This record gives sequence, structure tokens and C-alpha cells, in this order.
Amino acid sequence: MNINELLHIKYPLIQGGMANIATGAFAASVSNAGGLGLIGAGGMDVATLKENIQECRRLTDKPFGVNIMLLNPFASEMAQVVIDMEVPIVTTGAGNPGPYVKAWKEAGILVLPVVPTVALAKRVARNGVDGIIVEGCEAGGHIGELTTMALVPQVVNAVDIPVIAAGGIASGKQMLAAFALGASGVQVGTCLLTSDECPIHENYKQAILKAKDSDTIVTGRIGGTPVRILKNKMSKEYVRKEKEGATLEELEIYTLGSLKKAVVEGDIINGSLMAGQVAGLITECKPVKEIIEQLFKEYKETYQLLASEV
Repeated sequence: MNINELLHIKYPLIQGGMANIATGAFAASVSNAGGLGLIGAGGMDVATLKENIQECRRLTDKPFGVNIMLLNPFASEMAQVVIDMEVPIVTTGAGNPGPYVKAWKEAGILVLPVVPTVALAKRVARNGVDGIIVEGCEAGGHIGELTTMALVPQVVNAVDIPVIAAGGIASGKQMLAAFALGASGVQVGTCLLTSDECPIHENYKQAILKAKDSDTIVTGRIGGTPVRILKNKMSKEYVRKEKEGATLEELEIYTLGSLKKAVVEGDIINGSLMAGQVAGLITECKPVKEIIEQLFKEYKETYQLLASEV
């Protein structure tokens, strides 16, 4: 079963729950375009999450979801908010959602955790989740160590629920590869950053458009908190400090508020420009609807071409 059938959406595509970026309005634009829009609760408090859910509902009558970062200090309260506000779908990151799954399922919520390893995929599958978003290290933001191509087929072999591929997907050809690996759908983020509806600063969008294949870097790898972002002064200084033995506290202080600097202020020198390795494929700004339609157009054309050559 492709996830569009499970989630009652047009396309088997989920928008990444990008913290400080995935607002209610942005999620609504993705849902209206036929994908599953997600509100990224990672940078929100409880009141802000409620406001964004309400805003999303005003702007779309299509299914949408909320991504809850389990390390968020308000995660437990947010877990109850999605029940109280009858959010139909929840994705999670940065941990095991086990303590919340039973209550969510009893409320009729579909649960799709994001995982970076086969071991965690097996663990959350035992908790009774509806599907698993498997994210490779090509992705932007917080990542694991395994690549999408290596990880997805191993998780597909290990669980008997739908697997959604994430990380390194920004074209129809890459989507087709994900389905060939056994995925039932895809999650995308970087390719939506330059959409007209994405609320990030124009400077951030231009940085994505100018990026080449080697223009991302992973910070926090030594300390066990790897994050993929575009190379800039901040990222290079972070890696330098890290190699010199700076403590996690010192590094956290150094990067405090850096994502908002990029998203809101457009500071591409000191901000954290989260983006995946596929940033080099992104060459123009256009509406979300056009981006998604182009992905599936290329997917179908590539599938037909390959089928004709067999």
C-alpha cells in the first residue's frame, strides 16, 4: 500500500517537519497541493503549536499532520494537544514515541516516527505505529550515519509496515529509486525550501539556489549530535571549535538561535542554513504545487522509459 492510500492524500509524499520553517500555513500549502503537509513543532511552545494547527485548518480541508521532536521540553504536552485538537497524523523525531503511541492510536491518530537505524525501526514497529519514515544522512538538519540507499531496503526487510524514504530526494528519478528500494512513499524537505510559500528569508532561498554538490557540511559529528547545513562562517567555526575540544555546552551557546537567524533574519553568514545534499539540484523558486507535480511527472516519465528498455 502506498502511503497516499493510508493517509488519504493525492500523492505518496510527506513534507518534512522542519523546525522554525514548517508553519501551519506552509503545511496547508503542501496539503492543498496533494501531499501531506506537516507542522514542525520542534521550535514551538504549546500555545504556538495550537495557533498553527488552527491556522492550518483555516487554510486547508485536506489531511495534515504535526511533527513532534521528542526532545522538545513540551513534548508531553504537545502529545496531548494533537489528541485534543484531533490532528489526524503525527510524525516524531529524536527518540522513541512508545510512551505516546497507545493514546494516539486510541484517538484515531496515524503515527509515523522518523528513524535513522534498523534497530529503532524494529522497536517502534513493535509499539504499533502505522508506518516508518526512514531518513538517510543525505538529509538536511539532524541526521544519522547511514545513507538512504543503504538504510531503506534493510528497514523494508525488517518490518511489515509501510516505509517512507527520506533524505536525498529532490527529483522524480530519486523518488523512483526510493520505490525500487521498497519504499511506499517519500518525505522531502530541501526541494520545498525554495517554494514560493516557504516562509524562510529570501537570503536563505538564494543560498540554496547557489549551492553546489559539495556545499553542505555536518556539524556536531564528534559530539554525537550531527546536523547537516550549508557551509558558511558559522559552520566552519563550529567544526573548528569541535575539533579543538569545545564542550557541548560551549557549542550550544555558540549556535544559540542560529536557525532563526537564517530563517527570520536572513543571516547566511552566522545562521544555520539547514539543507540536504540535494541542494545542488535546486535551481529555481516556484509554487509548491508545481514542485510536487514536476516530481511526479519526472517519476512517471522515468518509470516508463525504464520499462520500455527492459
